[in-house]
Amino acid sequence: MLEARAASTPDRPVLAQRHGDSWSTVTAAETLARVRGIAKGFVAAGLAPGAHVAILSRTRMEWTLVDFALWQAGLVSVPVYETSSPDQVRWILSDSEAVAIVVEQEEHARRVASIAPDLPHLGQHWTIDGGGLDDLVRLGEHVTDDELDARTADVHGHDDATIIYTSGTTGRPKGCVLRHDNFTATVEGASEAMPEVVADGSSTLLFIPMAHVFARFIAVMSISTGVLVGHEPDTKDLMRAVSTFRPTFLLAVPRVFEKIYNSAEQKADLGGRGRVFRAAAATAVAHSEAVTAGRVPLGLALRFRLFDKLVYAKLRDALGGRTRYAVSGSAPLSPRLSHFFRSIGVLILEGYGLTETTAPATVNRAADLRIGSVGPALPGVEVRIADDGEILIRGVDVFDRYWHNEEATASAFADGWFRTGDLGRLDGDGVLTVTGRAKELIVTASGKNVAPAPLEDGIREHPLVGQVVVVGEGKPFVAALVTLDRDMLPGWCESRGISPALEPGAATRDDRVLAAVQEAVDAANGRVSRAESVRSFTILDADLTEASGHLTPKLTIKRAVVLRDFAADVEHIYSGSKVQTTATPVVEGRRRRA
Repeated sequence: MLEARAASTPDRPVLAQRHGDSWSTVTAAETLARVRGIAKGFVAAGLAPGAHVAILSRTRMEWTLVDFALWQAGLVSVPVYETSSPDQVRWILSDSEAVAIVVEQEEHARRVASIAPDLPHLGQHWTIDGGGLDDLVRLGEHVTDDELDARTADVHGHDDATIIYTSGTTGRPKGCVLRHDNFTATVEGASEAMPEVVADGSSTLLFIPMAHVFARFIAVMSISTGVLVGHEPDTKDLMRAVSTFRPTFLLAVPRVFEKIYNSAEQKADLGGRGRVFRAAAATAVAHSEAVTAGRVPLGLALRFRLFDKLVYAKLRDALGGRTRYAVSGSAPLSPRLSHFFRSIGVLILEGYGLTETTAPATVNRAADLRIGSVGPALPGVEVRIADDGEILIRGVDVFDRYWHNEEATASAFADGWFRTGDLGRLDGDGVLTVTGRAKELIVTASGKNVAPAPLEDGIREHPLVGQVVVVGEGKPFVAALVTLDRDMLPGWCESRGISPALEPGAATRDDRVLAAVQEAVDAANGRVSRAESVRSFTILDADLTEASGHLTPKLTIKRAVVLRDFAADVEHIYSGSKVQTTATPVVEGRRRRA
């Protein structure tokens, strides 16, 4: 793909990196030259064709260069999340039998060095910030073009391209082996399904971890289609990067869109324009719903035009002024957010896929957006629903096998169909809607099946809410564990005349905070039946994060870990007795709906 891009448009910028508020770009021809130089270094280092080489780095341009260089040299890349603990790194490097690793920083090198005695296969390592890539280029200066070309020519579509370890919400991560033709075929199908997104002149900003299959897929698709890709390693600088890079489309998990919306609302509150913003947001949602219905009343159209000048235009400017599309995956996106962003001029194309399907298996089409769904299958992919409601997939995107795990590979398939573990339904047009995850389905004491995701997503729409875990397995009613968004808390307090210095621990017991969370629960309950509704909640004096071990790198809840660590809080909800929790003091703030 890279060779074809460099041959067809050698002077087109394809990669970019930020320097403060400015960006430097690298053309397709320059990218190919850099990739070949690094690839020659890998050859000179004695790495045999098919050897496994790990990459541990934040999202930056060098990640993409190394990835393509490994493929040029006939090697297999093994991505490792930069936030992984030494134990997690040890498992991935050991299980994958990685013989070398490229890391970003000296801290990463020290992390690897601390576990190196347990890794007999691991030999060489290079540090990006320590000039490691330049060292590789110098090392490979004596490798001829013909020698590298021979290595590249020996790589075929059915060969292994990468081993991506699943996030591991339960148990040890499994190494998912994806072939080169998984990427090429999926890119071809996705480009056909989203021509508007990857049209000439398009650009995107990568900020989700490159170790995630979603980011890898977008990087490969962008090289294939000539999309300019910027890289942002620090999500705290995301809005600054977006406003200066000015992408035409974004890709993100739903939590990012929630953060963008909630931050805009909070900024409006602090500026005394909270009511205006909320009126504009309600109008945006109503307008999009009316567009879907095929008729926009005159009064609504007039309000929409007014708010477009007062509010929506400013939001578009904050996103760089050129963003017209966004691709969302890895978790369900609230229909309310989809409607809101469509009205401000950003069409979110929600899709569905897993590591095992090389990212997307389905995606919404810009010309036929079905908000609330994840769209129809990509070309070359088939989707069907099993008798028990499980989503089954087969086609060009489906992975080859789990590394060193024949038992898991066998259980992942049924009659040639990949068993996703997710539940869903297909309409008459073949459009898929995901309704939950089979393993997460809660069965209450009365036998009611409850999918936690819709409730959790609904409650999390409130700007004050960080994370939500719905509970109730074998219990008389459904309840929830809630955490506060500690970044949003000070601004939320200030806009309501509460001291912004209110500590998170004290906030969990503050009546005004409890009332706000109750409002969020009530709003979410309004979308489900009474039997499925959250009757009680507790606010944890804790922050569920990847660092705490409660979130995966793609920001999904490790449900089993949360239920283990906060078992006392769950028991407190159902018993009413005061207990000491695993977070600081006893959590007092509990509300119950009758």
